Amino acid sequence: MGIRKKTTKNPPVMSHEFVIQNHADIVSCVAMVFLLGLMFEVTSKFAVSFITVQYNVTISTNEGSEESNLNMFHHGIKDLATIFFYMLVAIIMHAIIQEYVLDKINRKKHFSKTKHSKFNESGQLSAFYLFSFGWGASILMSENLLSNPVSLWEEYPHTLMPFQMKFYYICQLGYWLHALPEMYFQKTKKEDIPRQLVYISLYLVHIAGAYILNLNRLGLVLLVLHYFVEFLFHVSRLVYFSNENRQMGFTMWAVLFVLGRLLTLSLSVLTVGFGLSTAENQGFDLATGNFNVLFVRVTVLAAICLTQAFMMWKFINFQLRRWREHSQAQSLKKKQVPAKNKSKKDKANEVNGVNSHAADSPRARKEKSS
Repeated sequence: MGIRKKTTKNPPVMSHEFVIQNHADIVSCVAMVFLLGLMFEVTSKFAVSFITVQYNVTISTNEGSEESNLNMFHHGIKDLATIFFYMLVAIIMHAIIQEYVLDKINRKKHFSKTKHSKFNESGQLSAFYLFSFGWGASILMSENLLSNPVSLWEEYPHTLMPFQMKFYYICQLGYWLHALPEMYFQKTKKEDIPRQLVYISLYLVHIAGAYILNLNRLGLVLLVLHYFVEFLFHVSRLVYFSNENRQMGFTMWAVLFVLGRLLTLSLSVLTVGFGLSTAENQGFDLATGNFNVLFVRVTVLAAICLTQAFMMWKFINFQLRRWREHSQAQSLKKKQVPAKNKSKKDKANEVNGVNSHAADSPRARKEKSS
C-alpha cells in the first residue's frame, strides 16, 4: 500500500484522486441503496438476494417426542450477489480500520515509506485473521468437527451447511474479492502488485474450490489452521516495527508455520486421498453435488500440495534473507568495536606524544639542570 497524502485542494469530481479519497463514502452510498431497497415491496425481493443468505432448506427432525425444524443452506448462482454486497461491506470496514486506527499510529511512529506500507498491510490482515480465526473456531466447536475428524469425509457430498458456515464462506470470498479494488484505492506500488495478486488469487481459488466442490468442512478446518499461523506472523511484524529488537514472535511463527504445512498436507491426504476414495458414494453428479471421482481428487490434492510447496519455498527464502541481514548486522557491530578501541588508543598515543615532546623541550631541560 502506498502513502496517501492528505491535501487541502479538492480534486475534480469523479477524477482518480477524488475516487481514491472518497471511495469509502461512495461505497457506503452504494450499500445504502441495497438497504433502502428492503423498505419497498417492489424492490425488496431484489435487495434481499444481495443482503441475506440464499438457498434455505428446512429439515424436520424428531428428537424424542418433539419435532423440530432445522434450517440448512446450499450454494447456488445467487450467492454471487450476496458476495458482492459483503465485498462492499469489507471495503467500508477496511477504510474504517485504516483511518481510525492505522493512520493514527502511523502519524505517531513516523515510519519510513517501506515500513508504512508493510505496517498498513499487517494491520489490516492481522485484524481480519484474528476475526476469521475466532469465528471459524467457534463453528468448528459447534459442529463437533474437531472431536470427530471422520465427519470431514463421512456422508459426502456435504451439500447442506448451517447458516454460520455458509455465511462464513460468503464473507471470506467477499473479503478477498475486496482486496482487488483496494490495490487501486490504496495506491499500491507497481512492484507489490504481482505479489498481492498471487496470494489473493490463491485464497479465492482454494476457498471457492472448497465451497463449490462441497468440501466445506475440510476447507473450514484448513482455513482456521492457516489463519492462526498468519495472524501470528503479522502480529510479530507489527511488534517488530515498534521495536526491532523484539523478534521472538518470528521464531514462534517459523515453528508453527512448518507444523501448519505438515498438518494441512496430512488432513488433505487423509480426507481426499483416503476418506473419499474409500467412500461408498463414488461418481460425478452435478445435480446432487457429488464430485467424488479420481480426476477431481487428484486435482484437489495437486492444488493443495503445490500451494504448500510454494509457501515453503517463500518461507525458506524469507528465513535466508533474515539470516543474511542478521549476519551482516553482527559483522558491522564487530567492525565498529575495534574501530572504537583503535580510536581510543590513537588518542592516548597522541597525548603521550605531546607529553614526551613537552619533556624534551629546551625550557624543560633548563628547569631540570637548575
